[in-house]
Amino acid sequence: QVQLAESGGGLVQAGDSLRLSCAASGRTFGDYNMAWFRRAPGKERDIVARINQSGSLTNYAASVKGRFTISRDNAKNTVYLQMNSLSPEDTAVYYCAATTRGYYSAYQEASYAYWGQGTQVTVSA
Repeated sequence: QVQLAESGGGLVQAGDSLRLSCAASGRTFGDYNMAWFRRAPGKERDIVARINQSGSLTNYAASVKGRFTISRDNAKNTVYLQMNSLSPEDTAVYYCAATTRGYYSAYQEASYAYWGQGTQVTVSA
């Protein structure tokens, strides 16, 4: 199995950028399709972006498309989430997740077996 650890969260102002990282250890990182989720206060955990094993395919939630970019470096066992033009609505705990399920079926929380502990992102107005 794989262990995941997020970093890079913090407090920023609206319009700022932030890059989250998720370092993986354990089983071969390239075996996993990866995703970023977030849970805003009082809301369910929703998928933000996902990326396939090689990094050639990505998909985004409508609310972040054009502002966020997911990427991965399999040599460094790391997946990233570049977040630009942040708004207070992006305030949430952000989680990275891994799955061995096929990329096209891994679009919801239940598809992912491995999770990091989360990192807080707070965007002030």
